[in-house]
Amino acid sequence: MDLRLTGRHALICGASQGIGRATAFELAELGASVTLLSRSADALAALARELPARHAGQSHDHLAVDMLDTAGLTTAIARVVSLHAVHIVVNNSGGPPPGPAWSAAPDDYLTAFRQHVLAAQVITQACLPGMRGAHYGRVINVVSTSVKAPIPNLGVSNTVRAATAGWAKTLASEVAADGITVNNVLPGYTRTSRTEELIEARRGNGRSREDVERDLLASVPAARFGEPAEVAAAIAFLASPAAGYVNGVSLAVDGGRTRNLN
Repeated sequence: MDLRLTGRHALICGASQGIGRATAFELAELGASVTLLSRSADALAALARELPARHAGQSHDHLAVDMLDTAGLTTAIARVVSLHAVHIVVNNSGGPPPGPAWSAAPDDYLTAFRQHVLAAQVITQACLPGMRGAHYGRVINVVSTSVKAPIPNLGVSNTVRAATAGWAKTLASEVAADGITVNNVLPGYTRTSRTEELIEARRGNGRSREDVERDLLASVPAARFGEPAEVAAAIAFLASPAAGYVNGVSLAVDGGRTRNLN
């Protein structure tokens, strides 16, 4: 199985922590040069120094930009692709705050749409020429299992994640002939700051952390939380030459929690 990414350039969003950080290490280990993107310049600079660079021509860089700043993001990505073609894009950003759909303000939906769908469009659109030129492209969106079954009390997130999945499925059929695949990875309960946020949101009426975790894990056949590295491994496979005929899929990495067949 060919998992080598030597000579490829990956742009990883939300790279300063959690799944994004784990993905940066995974792709760098496979030989990719990595550009890290998030708002945290200091954290990214430190991470870029930690990443392995054992292959000829392999180097790592970082880009501090807010994905809510559409104009700034457009300018920053244009600068990156003008220097080096990007072959792998990992669209990844923090989820909207918990809460029911009925009580969310219109601006809550607009903000989430800008952070997820518009940011993914801006980034991917800028990188497509380089992917077409190399006849090799991978667009991988870190979304949520909510695109298969909405998660209670995540009204805005359920809505916008579904929009991202619809965008990705549409794009997958448009660019496949250019050697470009577009896929979604759907993390389940993974040990990240997002899961911590969800746990705290459920700790009403004096409930203990242990009680909340027990309730969450009751729905997971694997009976444990996932690790960021396990999600990163799925992303790395989809980024590799071995996954060249996998296109337009939404892959749950959730310990079996999602019971849907498709």
